[in-house]
Amino acid sequence: MEIPNHVAIIMDGNGRWATKRGLKRSAGHLEGSKTLEKLALHAMNMGVKVLSVYAFSCDNFKRSPEEVTYLMDLIVKYFNTKFEKINKKGIRVVVSGRKTNLRPDVLAAITNIETKTQDNQNGILNICFNYGGQEEIIDAAKKLALDINNGLDMTNFTREDFFKYLYHDLPPIDLLIRTGGELRVSNFMLYEMSYSEFYFTNTYFPDFDKSEFNKALFMFQNRDRRFGGLNDQKSN
Repeated sequence: MEIPNHVAIIMDGNGRWATKRGLKRSAGHLEGSKTLEKLALHAMNMGVKVLSVYAFSCDNFKRSPEEVTYLMDLIVKYFNTKFEKINKKGIRVVVSGRKTNLRPDVLAAITNIETKTQDNQNGILNICFNYGGQEEIIDAAKKLALDINNGLDMTNFTREDFFKYLYHDLPPIDLLIRTGGELRVSNFMLYEMSYSEFYFTNTYFPDFDKSEFNKALFMFQNRDRRFGGLNDQKSN
């Protein structure tokens, strides 16, 4: 079975999952965080090397203060006291996104989880928090501009070289999954997904379990990836 090297998930539908059950939206976020931990372990067991997840967008600050506060508290809790199974499995956790507008305890929790897992080598869990794809490209362009001002020769600069200026130098996304039924990418990892296969499902993220993930892998296995060229075997 062909396994994608880098899988990215837009974890959508937590709030609707809770509302459907007569619960507060926060209950959906809590359940989604539990699903993420299980899913990360399963993905790595299946052979995925990098799992990127959309945890909190730059634009999510537009939500109610109550919901934003809960999400910030949840990330502090999980980075400081949870994710032990992920650490023991040897998975490195990195956080992508801007550090502006974040509380000191959130910044400290990010530092804690990244430091605790920095030597792990059995896979990478990339949590995109206070993240935007366009913002990442802008921030990368600023870093590149500084290097150009310091004498960087751009003559042979390639699109692969630009990855080094993103928040983390991760491989391109092979499979992008969005749960919750929406059919858009919502400013998520725009540079990295240029040749991604897309998989959209109506399943809300808290219900996106191992079997649902395996459905996405099966779809990926049956896609014809040509990267702008032709697959000679399939085109004959």
